Amino acid sequence: MIKDYEFIKSDEVPGPTKEEIRCLIKCKSEVSSEDIVLEIGCGTGGITSTLAEKCKEVIAIDKNPRAINITSQNLEKFNLSKKVKLIEDDALSFLNSEESLKYVKNVDIAIIGGSNNDLEDMIDSINSKLNKNGKIIITAILIDTKIQAITKVKNSGFKVEIVEINVSKGKIMERGTMMIAQNPIAIITATKS
Repeated sequence: MIKDYEFIKSDEVPGPTKEEIRCLIKCKSEVSSEDIVLEIGCGTGGITSTLAEKCKEVIAIDKNPRAINITSQNLEKFNLSKKVKLIEDDALSFLNSEESLKYVKNVDIAIIGGSNNDLEDMIDSINSKLNKNGKIIITAILIDTKIQAITKVKNSGFKVEIVEINVSKGKIMERGTMMIAQNPIAIITATKS
């Protein structure tokens, strides 16, 4: 697993997703060397890199050109560029375009890290490209996003699981160790029947 400190970062681009969260996403996705992964909102490429280490291919979409640039740098650094197709575009526009059929018609795993208020439409669009037994994994910090995501995938016939993780990291000080909490994050795993 690539460590958080190994990633090239930018104040203008969120990420990387913390190592513990990436580890859990990798576990919940049950990614294999045969899987095609679609990632919405690649940020600095934390999840992109983690899944690219194991899967056949990742198609990563982000509308922020700086995110595409940083992800590209990280993929190059970790020798994963050949396994990832980076697409700079609005995810929903791209998924509903003719061009998307060249890249995302048989997806095994889809990761949604940001939906730009298009979560329900995005899930519908991904569902039409998702293989049987494929998974959509949605990460959410906001309670509203958690409720919206669970309701949508459940009503779309997916088997749904949610875990919420709270990670605290120790800061070693002269007097002792202080635990510093990070934002809790929900990982919603929806499996297509």
